[in-house]
Amino acid sequence: MKRNRFRFALLAGGVLSVLVALAVAGEDKYNAKVPGGLAFSEFRGYEDWAAISMSRNEKVVAVTVGNPAMINAYKAGFPGNGKPVPDGAKMAKIHWAPKKNEFFPDATVPGKLVNVDFMVKDSKRFADSGGWGYAVFDYDEASDKFTPGTKAGMPPQGNDAKCGFTCHTAAKAKDYVFTEYGRR
Repeated sequence: MKRNRFRFALLAGGVLSVLVALAVAGEDKYNAKVPGGLAFSEFRGYEDWAAISMSRNEKVVAVTVGNPAMINAYKAGFPGNGKPVPDGAKMAKIHWAPKKNEFFPDATVPGKLVNVDFMVKDSKRFADSGGWGYAVFDYDEASDKFTPGTKAGMPPQGNDAKCGFTCHTAAKAKDYVFTEYGRR
């Protein structure tokens, strides 16, 4: 009887150790932060946000997702309704290297993860960048870690929350948002 309790305790301790290790490993990405800017942790849960749109070019295939505030802005008619996106709205654009689908060779599907871009609307915090904060986190498969994008990346990124503002000024009339909401 004591032997079974001991075995159970060892097994339970082993399972608990594995679960803690997995939880810690899963939290690593949330420790990344753009110096002087956005933290990855500000976008916790982005993996489950609703799809806004997708895109692809020769280098990457991407999906853009939004939190409920961003999706609600689109459903209310943004950008055609002329209203700005509300504070608290967030978007993430996830980029993968393209690869051929093994069953349908004409189809392109996500391959290796490249990076994740983030935008958050906070007109007070980011008043000097159109009310938006930006961040890019590059993914390194070997270490399974995210790090802030750099000037050496594609596209080159500065190390602050305004790194995307220059590019997004082209969409100033649409509250600095390029992405169109795909009709459903």
